[in-house]
Amino acid sequence: MAEKRDYYEVLGVSKGATDDEIKKAYRKLSKKYHPDINKAPDAEEKFKEISEAYEILSDAQKRAAYDQYGHAGTDPNFGAGAGGFGGGGFGGFSQGGFGGFEDIFDSFFGGSSRQVDPTAPRQGEDLQYSLNLKFEEAIFGVEKEIKYAREDVCKTCHGNGAKPGTQPTVCHKCHGAGTINVERQTPLGRVMSRQTCDVCHGTGKEIKEPCETCHGTGHTKSTHKVNVKVPAGVEDGQQMRLSGQGEAGINGGPYGDLYVIFYVEKSDIFDRDGAEIYYEMPINFVQAALGDEVEVPTVHGKVKLKIPAGTQTETTFRLKGKGAPRLRGGSFGDQHVKVKLITPKNLSDKQKEALRQFAEAGGDKVSEQGEEGFFDKVFGKKRK
Repeated sequence: MAEKRDYYEVLGVSKGATDDEIKKAYRKLSKKYHPDINKAPDAEEKFKEISEAYEILSDAQKRAAYDQYGHAGTDPNFGAGAGGFGGGGFGGFSQGGFGGFEDIFDSFFGGSSRQVDPTAPRQGEDLQYSLNLKFEEAIFGVEKEIKYAREDVCKTCHGNGAKPGTQPTVCHKCHGAGTINVERQTPLGRVMSRQTCDVCHGTGKEIKEPCETCHGTGHTKSTHKVNVKVPAGVEDGQQMRLSGQGEAGINGGPYGDLYVIFYVEKSDIFDRDGAEIYYEMPINFVQAALGDEVEVPTVHGKVKLKIPAGTQTETTFRLKGKGAPRLRGGSFGDQHVKVKLITPKNLSDKQKEALRQFAEAGGDKVSEQGEEGFFDKVFGKKRK
């Protein structure tokens, strides 16, 4: 079984990282490796690893236990053995007086010094939106208005949750901390643990008269509209971040972001690979043998293409600059035109005679029974 990586290494942060730094790192990595976006074979495993690391490091108690004991400290059964801590008694603690012993209590009973101010502004959650585009819209860009549900700051109370004319007050039970200390009996004696305040539910504030619009939450659900300027050259599966278009923040914090994921319809006639466009052009035997000038459809409109005499089937020509725009750089790719020789299925007697004369002029003897082999030679495949 593979050994677990260090959780700080997984998120790419230092051991002294703040809660905000850990959250930002998690958001960035979870978007990058989310299985719905990243189709790499190992994306799902990486996403699970990132989520597991964030679950531990975002929780003050779990993080303290992990800092003290590593991965063993995150095991729910850790400390259940003899002597209360995996059969190890109290041996092996640091000799700095009661420092090591106090760390044990910090880790397991909520005494960590890391505290988050419940009244501090926090950014709102990010959202995702799937936007379907036609093939041509992705090539040339388009502006679309999209609508989606999100949490907005309540316009009645301006986000504080209190009825207009009143203000939230500091919680009388936790005094604004958002948590309270609770004494409980354990096998080691009576200890204090920290838990969310049951009066303010962790906000540190009490609302005596809730806002009638949002019922004290400070947020309302609404349908939000925003114009999305899709840049020319986007591809299927790419995404765009719209800053401040996500969920409303907490305690006056900024809105989160909206991630718009593009899904592009396939074209009926073109294939695309980045900025390169591919098209298959049917031509007949006469055009291939004698040469011709044909009209070829491109995403930019029809253009003239010269077919040289003696062109073989599946020959590819390039139309420079007639592909899709490059998303970064402003230049255009090319269109690649592959010609396909079409074998006639039903020939008239006059056409057959003309082809016999053509064959004989080239030194080939053709009989009625030999037509099949002759056409194989001329067109390079069996007629159907």
